[in-house]
Amino acid sequence: MNRSVSTRCILLLAFAAGATVANLYYSQPLLAEIASELGVSAGAASAISTATQLGYAAGLLFLVPLGDAVERRRLLVTTTGAITIALLLVAVSHSLTALLASSAILGCATIVPQLVVPFAAHLASAEDRGRVIGIVMSGVLIGVILSRSVSGFLAGTIGWRTTYVAAAGAMAVLALLLRFQLPLAPPEVDLRYGELLRSLGSLIRTQPLLRRHALIGACGFAAFSIFWTSLAFHLQKLSPAYGTKTVGAFGIVGVTGALIAPLAGRLSDRLGSRTLNRAGLVLMALAFALMAGGGASLVVLAIGVVFLDAGEQTSHIANQARIFSLDAALRNRLNAVYMVAFFIGGALGSIIAGLAWQHGGWLAVCAAGAAASIAGAVAASVK
Repeated sequence: MNRSVSTRCILLLAFAAGATVANLYYSQPLLAEIASELGVSAGAASAISTATQLGYAAGLLFLVPLGDAVERRRLLVTTTGAITIALLLVAVSHSLTALLASSAILGCATIVPQLVVPFAAHLASAEDRGRVIGIVMSGVLIGVILSRSVSGFLAGTIGWRTTYVAAAGAMAVLALLLRFQLPLAPPEVDLRYGELLRSLGSLIRTQPLLRRHALIGACGFAAFSIFWTSLAFHLQKLSPAYGTKTVGAFGIVGVTGALIAPLAGRLSDRLGSRTLNRAGLVLMALAFALMAGGGASLVVLAIGVVFLDAGEQTSHIANQARIFSLDAALRNRLNAVYMVAFFIGGALGSIIAGLAWQHGGWLAVCAAGAAASIAGAVAASVK
């Protein structure tokens, strides 16, 4: 394989992973503004994040397995085009019901990041595969973190609807780039769709380590979502001057905590996933305790964000490193099962966040986030 072509493709895949995963998180800094425009409660508005995450879980379950059985470039281009349409549907939604439906469609279409990683592994040589996957996962990480900043700053300038229109334009351009810059990648197995889905159930039944790490991942991401779903409402209550741009600034702060990701990957090999998972989840619980005591201070909140992002990335990387060691031939489907549980956890976290905020305010939010983190740490400790 031509090294320069491979490098160009890998960088494009990393960009595609980050740019598409961002669509899952654009709504979180905008919830207070959306709630105000639609005239709904904070709890009702938080259901938008829940719908997006449940849609994504459905896409992981029903669409990601297709990556093992159809031509990968065509699947990437098609799903990126579907994201474009879904973003436009969100932008023109004028009721909570329509917004929930379009958000679920957006989540379901946004499976590109989970198709990109095996595509990158396919393009890389065996001796370079780890480095290549690391580059692509860095793109995912950056997209997750900066998405809140991008949507927060854009919405503060051009409004939340136009923000989604701009995102749709970016996805349309990305679909063209993927079509004309990526090589063809025929499937390596000949399985029918029903066989692919049935194999997921077999994995759940026969792989106890997969079940354990799926539960741990769900707990960690639930805690993560509890914080980010509630942050806009908390900042708005602290001061009307703290709008979507302030929420966006916290997204940038989170990059500092995420810098631990490369180190976490190396430590996973040395210390083992159990030790690393417990450390990451305990750090998340400490972040919530810190923010519960000093939640009125932006500085304390910023420190909490750094701890929270560092802990979540540490746990997530430890989980994936462990499940990917189970069977190289099953990595796509192992990842699909794990990520379905991961985002179901995130969806439950969004629901919990809305209820906690509505009935107990910021202290209840922090208590719920700490409880989810501790539950994950306990699951990681059980032999």
